Amino acid sequence: MPQMGESIAEGTVSRWLKKVGDEIRLDEPIFEISTDKVDAEIPSPAAGVLAEIIVGEGKTVAVQALVARIETEKGALVSAAAPALAAPVAAVPVAAKAVSPVTAPVMPRVEAPRTPIAAAAAAPDGGDGSSLEDRLRTRSSPLVRRIAEEHGVEISQLSGSGIAGRVTKRDILGFIESGGATAAAARMAGISVPVADAYAPAATPWPGDVVEPMSKLRRLTFDHMAMAKRVAAHVTTVWEIDLTRVARVRAAIRAEFEASSGQKLTYLPFIIHAVVQNLKRHASLNAATNGHAVIYRKRYNIGLAVALEPTGLIVPVIKHAEDLSLSGIAKSANDVAGRARAKKLGPADTSDATFTITNFGTFGSIMGTPVIPVGTTAILGLGAIEKRPKVVAGADGDDVIAVRTCAYFSLSFDHKIVDGADADRFMGDLKRTLESVPDRGF
Repeated sequence: MPQMGESIAEGTVSRWLKKVGDEIRLDEPIFEISTDKVDAEIPSPAAGVLAEIIVGEGKTVAVQALVARIETEKGALVSAAAPALAAPVAAVPVAAKAVSPVTAPVMPRVEAPRTPIAAAAAAPDGGDGSSLEDRLRTRSSPLVRRIAEEHGVEISQLSGSGIAGRVTKRDILGFIESGGATAAAARMAGISVPVADAYAPAATPWPGDVVEPMSKLRRLTFDHMAMAKRVAAHVTTVWEIDLTRVARVRAAIRAEFEASSGQKLTYLPFIIHAVVQNLKRHASLNAATNGHAVIYRKRYNIGLAVALEPTGLIVPVIKHAEDLSLSGIAKSANDVAGRARAKKLGPADTSDATFTITNFGTFGSIMGTPVIPVGTTAILGLGAIEKRPKVVAGADGDDVIAVRTCAYFSLSFDHKIVDGADADRFMGDLKRTLESVPDRGF
């Protein structure tokens, strides 16, 4: 199991793309994994034949754990009786040259590198009366410990689904979502909480219903969205923006732009460019929190919500958008969206967003109230761009009805950090920027 980021301790094998006996080329995708950060295809580190699958689909294991063996020489036999060697620490394990059991030499015993879990299991009792099981369970990620602290949850009291009983983010969020944190806090305060209030009722399937387990991506989306709604004080402001000027400039430069850059020119690069310009003037919209401290980001990393088929959502990030021209933004947006749909993203591609844009207008929706991603203070939703009759001032000063290209933009913001006036000042400046685009774009 490869290391897919510094903060990721385990991964789930979501699907095997090859079966035992299949020939494999170097760097050919052989299985898919899901982590807290991303879904990804894992390429083969060697050419050969898939000799054994050790970790089946749906199983979660620690990084660097052995998940399969590759026979690197055609015709070599894999001994079913040969003991499994521990995986090297720093790479996806590849089986060494297989040998015939008839001529197999006697191999000396190899002491495998000890993992943190194994080291903890071998350690004596800590002297504080805590059991080995409790100590392993509390070895959770910093994110899990922070969530537990914020909600007054004692990690050692939970049953974790991770390696050696580790409490994962899904475990802690599920406990909080069920009302367990509220019940625990109430018990600590000596308050009696009715069961109906402490735990949300689960739906019961009726005859004829179809029951299907959530996919890994669906479960991650479930966790992330539920957490996002808990940690941010959501407020949404909606503005109608006239994009007629953008439409005319885009039509005028589109052919030349696409011929010179090789990139499709949609409305989105104009909007992203204008957003970055105005985030520089409204720092609270490009901020994050650390306890009661506010971090004002000086990098402008724009997350783009991408819908996946048949179902799912992922948010790749355009890094350092402040350094990109209109063509650079178009290229980056097309690149990350394409790789998201092809499941070619790595953890770095979906991390460190400072502001997010979701374009639900592509499906025909004219307005929405998007959920603010955790770690940021705002998200901009783009409604459908369509022609509407509007009252405008004519050349002689009289009001006339004209056909204009318009869209509703909705900004969800965290009221803990962003006041309504700040949000509307940002939206007013964004509106003026887009309604006065220069003739040659930005």
